[in-house]
This record gives sequence, C-alpha cells and structure tokens, in this order.
Amino acid sequence: MDHDVDQDWEDRVTAAWATFDDYPEERAADFRAVIDALVAELPDGSPLRPFEQACAWDSTGHSDQAAPLYREALGGGLSDISGYKGRRAKIQLSSSLRNIGRAEEGVKLLTPELDGPSDELDDAVRACLALCLSSLGRDREGLSLVLGALAPHLPRYQRSMANYARALVDPEA
Repeated sequence: MDHDVDQDWEDRVTAAWATFDDYPEERAADFRAVIDALVAELPDGSPLRPFEQACAWDSTGHSDQAAPLYREALGGGLSDISGYKGRRAKIQLSSSLRNIGRAEEGVKLLTPELDGPSDELDDAVRACLALCLSSLGRDREGLSLVLGALAPHLPRYQRSMANYARALVDPEA
C-alpha cells in the first residue's frame, strides 16, 4: 500500500496546525474536525491518519483518546514512512501515557530513544522522559536528563553542567 502523501497535503496539514491557537478550548472539536477532514483524504491503513488524529486529540487535552491512536500509527509503520514522525509519535505517546497515569510505559517507550539516531527531537525525548521519571518519583534521573540536555545550549559551564548531570545518577562520575 502506498502511504506517500504529496507536498500539498503536508502543506495543508501544516497550515491547519498553524491555526490551532485560533481555536479556544470550547471549539476543540472544530479543530479536530479540520484534521479529520484532512486525514480522510489518505488511504485506509495509512499510519498518518491515526498519527494526525492522535496529535489533534492530544493537543486538545485528551491524552486518553490520543494514546491508542499513537499506538495504531506506530503499529501501522509510521516510523517506516517517516522516522521523524515516528519519533514524534513516541515522544507524544509517552507524554500521553504519563498524563493518564501510565508513566512507566512512557519510560519504557522513550528510554531506547536515548541511544537512537540523534536529531532535533533529542531534547524533547529527554524532557518527556524526565517528566515520566519524575511522575514515578525518580526525580534525580529526570533532573540528570534535563541538565544533560540543557548543558550544550549554555554559553558557558557546559562541561560543569554535564558533569553535574552525570553525578546525579552516578556518584562516581
């Protein structure tokens, strides 16, 4: 099955998301309807369908509705057609899982991403993983991840902060 979408569709999805802040909370269903109309153009079985719908549910405060859709997208091969969107789905699913009281699943989902190929989502992986860890009472591990992610962005003290981050979880570091 062809899961490819054309640039016009991608541009229209991007444009729809650019209007998200125009929808107050009481019009969240209207925004989801915009996304639903766009994904209806995709072939059945396209993992982009549940991914975009999950994003819409998630962004409108319904992690419980989003989580199964993220799983469907990942199970349907989202990462195979877009590694970037697959990684986004893992980050966002992890966050949704934390929001619905299943932070341990979020940790299991994101921990392998720490060793995966690096991209612009690395800090988001660490931030969401840190939140999941904190929800489990593992604040030192979470703080270590956040400091480690922050350190390269500092104008000074990069080495010190990276060392402090490691020391939070490994006193021998």
